[in-house]
Amino acid sequence: MRIGSYQLKNPVFLAPMAGITDQPFRQLCCQYGAGLTFSEMMSSNPKVWHTEKSRLRLQAVPSETINAVQIAGSDPLEMAQAAQINVQYGANLIDINMGCPAKKVNRKLAGSALLQYPSLVEKILQQVVKAVDVPVTLKIRTGWNKENQNCVEIAKIAEQAGIAALTIHGRTRDCLFKGRAEYDSIKAVKSQVSLPIIANGDITSATEARAVLDYTKADGIMIGRAALGNPWLFQDVVGELLGQPIVPITLEQKCADVLAHIRHLHQFYGEQKGYRVARKHVAWYIEAISPNSDFRKRFNDLESATAQLQALEKFFTTLILLEKENARTT
Repeated sequence: MRIGSYQLKNPVFLAPMAGITDQPFRQLCCQYGAGLTFSEMMSSNPKVWHTEKSRLRLQAVPSETINAVQIAGSDPLEMAQAAQINVQYGANLIDINMGCPAKKVNRKLAGSALLQYPSLVEKILQQVVKAVDVPVTLKIRTGWNKENQNCVEIAKIAEQAGIAALTIHGRTRDCLFKGRAEYDSIKAVKSQVSLPIIANGDITSATEARAVLDYTKADGIMIGRAALGNPWLFQDVVGELLGQPIVPITLEQKCADVLAHIRHLHQFYGEQKGYRVARKHVAWYIEAISPNSDFRKRFNDLESATAQLQALEKFFTTLILLEKENARTT
């Protein structure tokens, strides 16, 4: 799959997620095969461009050749300027967010709220594409609500504006994350435009990824919430789509990856912030690896990076020993 001048190693993407897709998490997903990852959403507000939070969000993954940065806002000129600033800071690809359903984003007429105003969408896309010399992509939902599913109209506007690829989450803004994503709308868009289409929403396994691509005829898929606590999913999905053998990842390897990720978070944010950020990731990992454990509650009471690592090492050692003991007795 190509986006602009970039040839991607595979068509499996990690979705940009606020507070989640920082450099440490993106790096781990890349390690397990993600073909492209995106930064957390960057505001088009000039007041935040040079803050420490923005600097951290812009940190590229060393192993990636494409540093893709997502921006959000509603003013065409501010969005164009934000794109230029991010390119100056190292972005190789700009993604425009018109899919976020969060109230605090929509109140500013950003994210999925923009889908209500196709003429404004057109102005934003035109201004951003014109402002930078890197590929510009767009992420949307199927519409504002079921009565106003205008993703085909938005896709045609995007194509005319020079957008290099379009990601569609198979829900309206009104759906938030409730119910099941639907793929008929994505299929309809793919049949009416020529730009690359990336399907997003409820893709939680290699089998589902294959089924969504076969049904929609999309060019790629994007995985979001299913990767929380399970970055290893990318290996399975990529293997399925590329016809590669899928080697199961051992519990021992997963535990080693989690420890490496938490150490990276501590280093990336500094210990004081790092141990707080680590809590949510450990909660997702424990839910996936040992869902009936009470370790999560005990872990959340820890208030230092050192204590977190010591507790994780002890907990994982016990898990691995139990697994080996069970294997010997069965």
